[in-house]
Amino acid sequence: MVVALRRWLIGRPIASERAGEERLGKLLALPIFASDALSSVAYATGEIMAALLLAGSNKLFLTFPISLAIVALLAIVATSYRQTIIAYPGGGGAYIVARDNLGIVVAQVAGAALMIDYILTVAVSVSSGVAAIDSLFFVKYGTHVNVVMVCLATVALVTVINLRGVRESGVIFAFPTYAFIAIAVILIGTGLWQYFGHTLQEAHPQAAFAAARVEGHADERVKDMGLFLLLHAFASGCAAMTGVEAISNGVTAFKEPAARNAAKTMIWMASILASIFLGLTFLAVHCNVLPEAAIGFGKETTMSQMGRTILGTGPLYWWLQVATALILVLAANTSFAGFPRLAALIARDNFLPKQLSSVGDRLVYDRGIISLAVLSGTLIWWRRADVHLLIPLYAVGVFLSFTISQTGMVLRWRRLRSPGWRTKAFVNGLGAVATLIVLSVIAYVKFLSGAWLVVLLIPVLVLLFLRIHAHYTSVKQQLAVLPASRSLNKPPPKHVVLVLVPGVTRGAIEAIDYARSLAGDCRAIHIETNPENTPAFRDAWLENCPDVPLVILEAPFRTVVEPLTAYLDEVQRETPNTRVTVVVPEFVAPRWWQNLLHGHTGLVIKLAMLNRKNVVLTNVRYHLEDEKVSLQDMLDMDHDYVEHM
Repeated sequence: MVVALRRWLIGRPIASERAGEERLGKLLALPIFASDALSSVAYATGEIMAALLLAGSNKLFLTFPISLAIVALLAIVATSYRQTIIAYPGGGGAYIVARDNLGIVVAQVAGAALMIDYILTVAVSVSSGVAAIDSLFFVKYGTHVNVVMVCLATVALVTVINLRGVRESGVIFAFPTYAFIAIAVILIGTGLWQYFGHTLQEAHPQAAFAAARVEGHADERVKDMGLFLLLHAFASGCAAMTGVEAISNGVTAFKEPAARNAAKTMIWMASILASIFLGLTFLAVHCNVLPEAAIGFGKETTMSQMGRTILGTGPLYWWLQVATALILVLAANTSFAGFPRLAALIARDNFLPKQLSSVGDRLVYDRGIISLAVLSGTLIWWRRADVHLLIPLYAVGVFLSFTISQTGMVLRWRRLRSPGWRTKAFVNGLGAVATLIVLSVIAYVKFLSGAWLVVLLIPVLVLLFLRIHAHYTSVKQQLAVLPASRSLNKPPPKHVVLVLVPGVTRGAIEAIDYARSLAGDCRAIHIETNPENTPAFRDAWLENCPDVPLVILEAPFRTVVEPLTAYLDEVQRETPNTRVTVVVPEFVAPRWWQNLLHGHTGLVIKLAMLNRKNVVLTNVRYHLEDEKVSLQDMLDMDHDYVEHM
């Protein structure tokens, strides 16, 4: 049943030779890898305005100039990542660049930052998408949805779709992405037509707009107008740049020539993102739109305000809100495409569990996908799906990975000195400086709002990565060759076989027969959890297996592990050079649900023996037949039982 359910949810296995068919063309790759960047326009403008509103609504006119500066930085970063794609056609983005040019420790910093970024991308995008739906319900019906539960259900849905395979998820998510681009173009075109025709309406009355001010949502340091407030607004608006690195991380998912197709998709994404971001920001300023922080969290998003002001509340408004919600959810899909690949790269370098580098039967890194779903879902539940609480956590990892990647590329150009290396190094160097400034501002301003957690978490993750690597290195060294002290003339260790016998049953007899086939001292072990039954058990044992020594262990607390562990200590203490095999008989019911009706002592013992040296645990299974008991048989058994009583 489990296998059938799995096949229904994610489909049948895909053979390895079909891997090339699962690669993506540019039109399908765009919605998968660019949806995060494209979706950020839904909230980036509001983040700029929320920062400027600390100084009053008369400063909101600076929103558009700041957005121009962000687009300039976007151009630099996108150009830099295009160079990264061409230089590293195997993918990997900031992690691979740092590993090759800055050293293994800095690479782990980049990897930790990117992994946090991907987790937060899922949390922020899904929360923003559900917020758009919540705004729709509020505007139309005056009510709200259960945002947290809808977010968790959405993460589960996106997880299942991604487990079905890269190509299939691309087909599913292509339409919503292009639908969002289309409605954004319609919104911007209609708004500009109204603006130049002097018919553009205001989202809020002029008096309410002029009196608007954000109180209690930021540090006192940024409430006075000045350079720092401008930098704060700039850094907040740089949320529009999140996800830019995703294409460079997933080059291997593109059809051949992979690097060229990925580079073209990067240019497409940056151009579309810049155009929509500037258009929406221009209209937001001239529509008297206010960020959610000014009108009350969860009331109405900036996209919703622009939509109802420019398009009304008819079908186009519904299209805008639904498409916005879908593209924001699709931004999570960018992480589901990037996180598993990044985790697989780090795992192959032995800094994460190796299981994360295994490709599942649908040619995706299914363990990485499931890990991302669990981590992001936990974060959504913890922060109650509040975008403004998640954004401060979000930006630090994004711009740290940007800065590391740009710096690594500068060192690469200086080392290789290929034709045009000075120009390339200048572009990367300029991007490194700009992203470092943004990173510093975000870390300073947002530190007390939650950025401290990411600042703390990154070194913790790096230490964890290094510990994992040390373990794998130790395992490799210990398994590489036989110990130098090992002598071929050394006598083999003695062997004691202990068979656990809860009763004289067919399963126990088969386990004894198996134990006899092993060379060594064979003993039957009975753990006495019910002393009243011991005399009858001893008599039955002497009758059926008189030639196998029986050891009865008292269990005053009715547990199996403690008496067995104590007896093992005694055996190994008496003869130090002894290897012990513990044989556990167990029966297997013919139907899966029937196994749920029985205890699993063997599993408990196995867990208890995991770290015990020179002890081998083996299970001898006795498979029961699928014999049906009729109603008449049960009535006969009941009759016999009554007569016996």
